[in-house]
Amino acid sequence: MRGVKALSRATCAIIALLAVSASASPPPDLNALLARWDRDEHPDLRGVVVLHHGKRVAERYYNGAAAGELHDIRSAGKSVTALMVGIAIDRSAIQSVDDPVSRYWPEAAGSAIGPVAMRDLLSMRSGLAAFDEDPASPGNEDRMDEAANPLAFVRGVPSETRPGTRYRYNSATSYVAGVVVAKATGQTMADLARQRLFAPLGITRWRWDSDAAGVTKGQGNLWLTTRDLARIGEMVRNKGQLGGRRIVSARWISAMTARVVSIADSDPYADHYGYFWYRKTHQAGGIAVTVSFASGNGGNKIYVVPSCNLVVGITSSAYGRGYGQRRSEAILKAILDAEVGAGRCRAG
Repeated sequence: MRGVKALSRATCAIIALLAVSASASPPPDLNALLARWDRDEHPDLRGVVVLHHGKRVAERYYNGAAAGELHDIRSAGKSVTALMVGIAIDRSAIQSVDDPVSRYWPEAAGSAIGPVAMRDLLSMRSGLAAFDEDPASPGNEDRMDEAANPLAFVRGVPSETRPGTRYRYNSATSYVAGVVVAKATGQTMADLARQRLFAPLGITRWRWDSDAAGVTKGQGNLWLTTRDLARIGEMVRNKGQLGGRRIVSARWISAMTARVVSIADSDPYADHYGYFWYRKTHQAGGIAVTVSFASGNGGNKIYVVPSCNLVVGITSSAYGRGYGQRRSEAILKAILDAEVGAGRCRAG
């Protein structure tokens, strides 16, 4: 009787498995989905790469772009700067996000930025009078870019509020984060990235611009291919490792992509901000799907969707045009709807 019961249970399990397999939807045709944007009215979308479980399942280029094209991802580079801060912490060059900027950049002592804790720097809550959306702001990005000595410029930006109390999007703080990485490690951030991030990821073609002071621009101006943008996202989805190799600690990835500050009232594309990374929960096919992402002017994105085992990299040159951000979010939402409809996502 025991044998018969065991056989019966095994038979039931096989039947159930076959039933699930029969009812499962086939993978969505994401390449066909991406072809919709061939007809986009704006000729500045460059590329989209979609990874599922690390495998490239869709890839499309637009308006004469190609897989090997290096593209300026603008402020999505801030999110790579956050990874570099994590690498410096993992190597004990930076001890803690509770440390003030001046611990690693002594010349900043006595300035408004000097006593700011790294955690407030990384979450855009430095308290500096720096707001990129206001051209009159003393620490506005354009003013910093035009400065003959950007290091002296950021040391001269006054405080406006107490650090840690208000989110204000600005590029000055991400620039300072890059300065801290360089001071703490004794290398330019570009050199450190070459050794500790890009080479381990197999990224061989890239460019990260420096400013007039020779400092790697932590605020952006990083040039990558769309494939490599997605590759960075896949490493983040895998909590800091890729191909069995640990690149950034899982602890840092979790801290970097956490819900540090709510920004839904000031940003239509995000609910929360972490350490130079955003989060937003989308409704797709009747379930809530949380996305962590890097974002750059024009619609440049790294979307990381753990509950769908999905990464989407998008490059776009719609710089200064609001439709670029709307278009990238529309592409993401279409992919999420297709993945949820095929049963390849869970709520989360």
